Amino acid sequence: MRLIRYARTADHSAIAEVNALAFGGSDEVRLIERLRADGDVLFELVAAEEDQVTGHILFSRLFADRAEMFAALAPMAVRPGLQRAGTGSALIRAGLDAAREFGAHGVLVLGHRDYYPRFGFLAETAANVSSPYSGSPSFMALALEKGAFDGPLSVAYPDAFTP
Repeated sequence: MRLIRYARTADHSAIAEVNALAFGGSDEVRLIERLRADGDVLFELVAAEEDQVTGHILFSRLFADRAEMFAALAPMAVRPGLQRAGTGSALIRAGLDAAREFGAHGVLVLGHRDYYPRFGFLAETAANVSSPYSGSPSFMALALEKGAFDGPLSVAYPDAFTP
């Protein structure tokens, strides 16, 4: 049975393993470690089955030119061999619910154009957002509060996202 819960410090090595395996390298592992070290993590969730971490999602706070809080979803990973079984979807849905609870007005993602729209993320929604990723068809937004992306918005990502 799959359990989605907030990540704990004891999960960090398993989270690193899942991300390294899912992405085929250590770039996302370094991103996660730097976001944690810099205090930029809003929250992290893990999917666990029989006490094994099978998936992970991280949300970080964006720096916006508005008073409302906006979040970045990145990265999200599922252990290879367990992908396409609903774990990623469960993590995203739980993550969006948690982002609402944390007070996020909207969420931005730079992700697969065929995957994230099923959760409501659209490039068109991000059209008014100025960021380093603006204009990419993979740069998508989801409003958690009505009107979150209706007007111009400028966001800066945490330093960890800069190579």
